[in-house]
Amino acid sequence: MNANRLNVAAALAQARARGIALLDARLMLARLMAASRTWLIGHDEAFLEADVASHWRAWLERRAGGEPLAYLLGQKEFRGLLLDVTPAVLIPRPETELLIDWADALLGDSGSRKSVVDLGTGSGAIALAIKQAHPNTRVVATDTSPAALAVAQGNAERLSLSVEFIEASWWQGLEGRRFDLVLANPPYVREDDPALDALGHEPRAALTPGGDGFGALAAIIAGAAGHLNAKGWLVLEHGFDQAEPVRALLRQAGFEDIETRRDLAGHARATGARRAARP
Repeated sequence: MNANRLNVAAALAQARARGIALLDARLMLARLMAASRTWLIGHDEAFLEADVASHWRAWLERRAGGEPLAYLLGQKEFRGLLLDVTPAVLIPRPETELLIDWADALLGDSGSRKSVVDLGTGSGAIALAIKQAHPNTRVVATDTSPAALAVAQGNAERLSLSVEFIEASWWQGLEGRRFDLVLANPPYVREDDPALDALGHEPRAALTPGGDGFGALAAIIAGAAGHLNAKGWLVLEHGFDQAEPVRALLRQAGFEDIETRRDLAGHARATGARRAARP
């Protein structure tokens, strides 16, 4: 067969031979052929156009080399929102939805206008999910990466969600501003954690702050009280083995009602605390 006369069945067989999961392969092929996965199932003998076959071979190499599917497709679903993602941003993960569940409970159904800041927004996943669920809430999102902010802003515009974006590193750029709720999924992986090897396609700065992994968490906690309204909440995502050190930092900073919650896998994944009514 001519190399460019590749049909759907043969293309999927190529993916299987490279160790690529069938679901991933079908999603990739459906995107390239501008078709649905259902259509692919019923059209095994349909031929790929020459340009599609060329892109397919390139995508096979990239996926077999470990590049995340989300970067190939350019999109990732989070909390019902289909977000554009690029290698400039961390791919949104299901465990981060724990922060949204917690925020939903804190914000409640009140019609009063509250303010939320998402520190280190990346793709905008947290900020946009909050704005979608609580349209009367004023949402601010920060990131130190201009490329990441461009992705987040693009998502906000495409989804018609009004979020204020600021290029800033943690509390820098937010001088004099206070919020009812602070959310953050900061980099928290230890610099020597072998898990980083498997995440080499994602932006390293979004995964680890270096050293023992506590630098970003500590910086956020240290400055939080000065940016929270009385009785405002700080909720942080962290590593499964970091809950107690994070709780200790919050106690030292004078926070109250400190609580840790577990993700669906049973790992201690998020810790929140309330700013005291009086400093």
